Amino acid sequence: MAKAPQKLVLSGSRDIPFDRLHLSQSNVRRVKAGVSIGELAEDIVRRTLLQSLNVRPILDAEGEETGQFEVPAGGRRFRALELLVKQKRLAKDAPIPCVVKAANDVVSAEEDSYAENTFREQLHPLDQFRAMRAMVDKGQDIESIAAHFLVTPAVVNQRLKLAKVSPKLHEVYAEDGMTLEQLIAFSVSDDHERQEQVWELLAHSYNRSGAYIRQKLTENSVRVADKRVRFVGVEAYVEAGGGVMRDLFEDDDGGWLTDPSLLDRLVTEKLQVEGEKIGAEGWKWVATAVDLPWGVTNGLREIDGVPVPRTPEEEARLAELEAEAEKIEAEWSDDPNVPDEVHERIAAIDTEIGALVERPLTFDPEEMARAGVFVSIESDGSLCIERGYVRPEDEPVIESEDGEADAVCGVGGASAGEEGDTLAGTAETNVVPIGAASGGDDEEEGEILKPLPDRLVAELTAWRTLALQDAFAQNPSTAFAAVLHAFALSTFYTYSRESCLELSLSKVSFGFAPSGLRSSAPAKAIDERHKRWADRLPDSDKDLWDALLQFDGAEQAALFAHCASQALNAQHEVVPKYDNGRISKHSVERRITHSHVLARAVGLDLVGAGWRPTVEGYFRSVTKPRILADVAEAKGPKFAEMIDHLKKGDMANEAERLLEDSGWLPEPMRTPELLDAPADDPAAETEAAELPAFLDDDAQPVDDGGDGLAAAA
Repeated sequence: MAKAPQKLVLSGSRDIPFDRLHLSQSNVRRVKAGVSIGELAEDIVRRTLLQSLNVRPILDAEGEETGQFEVPAGGRRFRALELLVKQKRLAKDAPIPCVVKAANDVVSAEEDSYAENTFREQLHPLDQFRAMRAMVDKGQDIESIAAHFLVTPAVVNQRLKLAKVSPKLHEVYAEDGMTLEQLIAFSVSDDHERQEQVWELLAHSYNRSGAYIRQKLTENSVRVADKRVRFVGVEAYVEAGGGVMRDLFEDDDGGWLTDPSLLDRLVTEKLQVEGEKIGAEGWKWVATAVDLPWGVTNGLREIDGVPVPRTPEEEARLAELEAEAEKIEAEWSDDPNVPDEVHERIAAIDTEIGALVERPLTFDPEEMARAGVFVSIESDGSLCIERGYVRPEDEPVIESEDGEADAVCGVGGASAGEEGDTLAGTAETNVVPIGAASGGDDEEEGEILKPLPDRLVAELTAWRTLALQDAFAQNPSTAFAAVLHAFALSTFYTYSRESCLELSLSKVSFGFAPSGLRSSAPAKAIDERHKRWADRLPDSDKDLWDALLQFDGAEQAALFAHCASQALNAQHEVVPKYDNGRISKHSVERRITHSHVLARAVGLDLVGAGWRPTVEGYFRSVTKPRILADVAEAKGPKFAEMIDHLKKGDMANEAERLLEDSGWLPEPMRTPELLDAPADDPAAETEAAELPAFLDDDAQPVDDGGDGLAAAA
């Protein structure tokens, strides 16, 4: 009968007084690393010894045990206990739990010491996350946990955030199915269902980066940096029950708001309250909107206000601030290392001076009773208040001698109400929100590549027109040549329509305009330029001619270019199905063709001007085949294949991300390359035109009794 295999017998354990223990020279740890002896000693004080020491008897010359023991494995714990004895926090003969091996064991002491450190394995990160969450669940606070494990509270919060990721994703991570970077990215959201949806989406995507995961998890949220959030305030949003997502691992600029509908409601309510405050000043109506539509003031008469004079106290304060600013400038102007606090003080002085210089306006109460106010939100979350606009129907009416009613001080043209928004308040309030135009129902998406919708083409070319106007205004030589060209066409070619300049100089308005056009970079540049010129020109038009004669050639040219740019129209208008006598497809095409001539002449750069292909501004309005074709054109077929399986919304979001820095433009916004033109082509002559001598900075001033400017015009 076979013998049963001999069972393993473990080394015995017993408590040995500490003063009978000695650190062995066989301990292989020599380099100090990791947790210090002092920190380990404090941990032993808190939770006592968690691991026994590994010891062997010390033998005398005859090979007999001396009652003393060496410690080959557990040297750091021994030194920590030794430190506690020196600090008189542990008795020198305190019993220490030890595992005792024979002095002549076949396994050397060095091997035991090496093995104890070799076969020890750190906790899996997932076990760390779960352990810290368990401690918190049992009542430990984050600061204590951080102190006990020698990390910062921020690290503990990060571990707790990772512990909140979907358990299904935890299982994937535990099986090495995802990286720690990916798990960290998933922690930005607490929505387990959405996390799992995005993980399934990654199975069909070439892009599995953490940045892509964050983008997918936050695409239906609103950044805290959004002007609506700055207007309402995160605190008010949270108090109303809204949630905020934070990324504890990367700079998130304040995070994301997870309830856009709640945010919009709070914005609407606050705009209503602010509008009623302004309406209480005596205005007939107050129109509010997050973004005012383009051309909202077209056809409205603007009434003049009188600046409120500064009080003696304000004058004294202004002088004091200006003196302080001059003193700081004199003290630090030559110093390259200006302290931050000095910069902060300069900024504070500038802000306070600005508030004192920019005076509020007062208006005639009789005019206020028929006028209104537009209220919107600036990019920094502050209110933008534009007071004093009168609708044509609100102008005072008197009867003429023939018995017919005539408007007094009326201004012709369409009112803002014709844009689809009414400015008439209800009986309860005179505050009216201006709603953004809603799009129609989505058409069934075809599987063929269709032309862009007419409305989208109109919106895209509206943006292009504005950018072209801005670039045109910065190129006086081209502006002058273009107007001269148009004058010549009108004089010598009666039926010619080769120019895109509308020389009545009526400011161009857009039948279709994308949202946010008023806050685009070209629009801001045009508004700032217009204000600078308005400030320089006299209040009375009777004094304008003499004032213009005081400008030098460069100033005249710059003003000329600015005025001419207002008439530039490069928008692709939607042509009616049946001819209405106002516009034809042929006339629009000829105008757009000439706009390309000017675009090449001024070096139009729409990407540099700030346009990007976004979901709101482009991709939402086109079909899936168009999106795939655009991505393939801009980035290549492989990138289109990466997103061809996605739904329309996800595809649009991915296309925006892929094309953000590509420099790609939709076809209606592009400027065609110039082909070889015949020598007598008037368009080629326009592009080659140079600044006339009388407008050239290098030319000598001409004293012609004031007729020179008239002749030039």
